[in-house]
Amino acid sequence: MNNSWLKENTFHYSEFGDLSRLVDEKQKKNLKISLCLPTLNEEKTIAKEIIIMKSELMSRFPLVDELVVIDSGSSDNTVAIARSFGADVYTANEILPDLEQFKGKGENLWKALYITTGDIIVYIDADIKNIHHRFAFGLIGPLLRFDKIKYVKAFYDRPISIGKNRIRPTGGGRVTELVIRPLFSLFFPELTQILQPLSGEYAGFREIFEKIPFPIGYGVETSMILDIYEKWGLEVIAQVDLDRRIHRNQDTKALGRMSFAILKTFINRQKNLGLGEFKSTLYDEIIQYNLVENEYQPDIFKIAGLERPPIIEIPEYCQKFKPNVN
Repeated sequence: MNNSWLKENTFHYSEFGDLSRLVDEKQKKNLKISLCLPTLNEEKTIAKEIIIMKSELMSRFPLVDELVVIDSGSSDNTVAIARSFGADVYTANEILPDLEQFKGKGENLWKALYITTGDIIVYIDADIKNIHHRFAFGLIGPLLRFDKIKYVKAFYDRPISIGKNRIRPTGGGRVTELVIRPLFSLFFPELTQILQPLSGEYAGFREIFEKIPFPIGYGVETSMILDIYEKWGLEVIAQVDLDRRIHRNQDTKALGRMSFAILKTFINRQKNLGLGEFKSTLYDEIIQYNLVENEYQPDIFKIAGLERPPIIEIPEYCQKFKPNVN
């Protein structure tokens, strides 16, 4: 395995801290940049994210041209709060309403391609407790400074929030180390150089995103890496150290469901690429167990693993953007 990518395509956000230079690069290349925040019940963190991104990257430095929130149907005040702080807010179901409707992070990301107008699209999770504008400009920097780079992933230290004002210094990344990294080691050793393949912060050119499918749920980050790698190679991908990200923790069963969706996405990719013999039909349900009154009861979750096709195949998108199909 060639380890040169790790040295040549890994950066620290501080390398792109000269925001005036990034703005100059954007204007010189005549590019527009969209920032998308996918949400589901993020009322505790969404306001701060919008305030910081708008003040630092739209008002102080005109690096980001639009900030869009795509909501999955929050039951809290996420939508109202986001609108009150000046974000362009859409619910996923109102975008391309004639299509069958699904719910999931990948659905929000895919539909953001239709509703945003940027040449570069930045996706940032909305649950970051220590939000800082580096989470955006750190990802934008390599795309503006290096012509070969088309897609950028974040990595960071991941302390986790375990209660009010309580932080565990290390945590997170369990699905990466127990599921993704072993799979990459078995099938695509080069991809193990991507330090946090499941990070929820990434950016790329529209011309890349519009040509790849988007799983509806948790498999979207894995599929992006595999599809971009297969179509354009590792050299178009970069990763940036964003220092530290504090987020809420998920319990083990939730991580099990995430792993199920990721594994299904991965296996489907291997089948399509002809890299292995797999059972022709994969089941859609993960079966977990709860102890109830001294008896174990099955807890069954259906995770269908549905995918949206490359949005370039959707007529409404082609009519709006007139993309280059090559």
